[in-house]
Amino acid sequence: MTDLPEYTDEQLEAGRLMFNRPWTFQTSVADMRQLPASRGTEIAFAGRSNVGKSSLINALTGRKGLARTSNTPGRTQMLNFFGAEGASVTVVDMPGYGYAQAPKDMVDAWTKLVFSYLRGRPNLRRVFLLIDSRHGIKDNDLETMQLLDKAAVVYQVVLTKADKIKPGQLATLITATAEILRKRPAAHPVLIPTSSEKGLGIDLLRAEICALP
Repeated sequence: MTDLPEYTDEQLEAGRLMFNRPWTFQTSVADMRQLPASRGTEIAFAGRSNVGKSSLINALTGRKGLARTSNTPGRTQMLNFFGAEGASVTVVDMPGYGYAQAPKDMVDAWTKLVFSYLRGRPNLRRVFLLIDSRHGIKDNDLETMQLLDKAAVVYQVVLTKADKIKPGQLATLITATAEILRKRPAAHPVLIPTSSEKGLGIDLLRAEICALP
């Protein structure tokens, strides 16, 4: 099994303090011309529809209703920006991909928006690519990795819903996923397993985000 990331008590505390403040929704963007001015560090969360992006953002910030969650895949259709006074990081929730029932023109518009943002945002420091632990990496995840590699955007895999599978299955998944990432030029090598429901790995993800330049 690949080792989990290790952080000092100081790093964990810095991460806790960064997210222990009143985070709020800032704006939604459906067109690149609507993007807010670039400032500070920006991170983005990407993943298949219904992978748990909104739930993870709520867990990170300790705000249950901050990012809207839904059991309906494809609900997040815009870039949603979140921030907090005094925080050096802006969090962006990107539209989920892989929702087969969405109209093709809508899927094309989402895809164009997302990857125009990825290629053109100068203060975007990392994309956290969420993978459902129950399903592992799918073909459209690999397609997204390829686009991120091409755009030279550093991305890091976060395994969601890690509490939904057995520890042995999780260990096997981590090892298999790490092997795939070793072949990807823009992939950060360290995976973080999480559970928004149980709080697993949330402190590690906070520390990782806080340590970004």
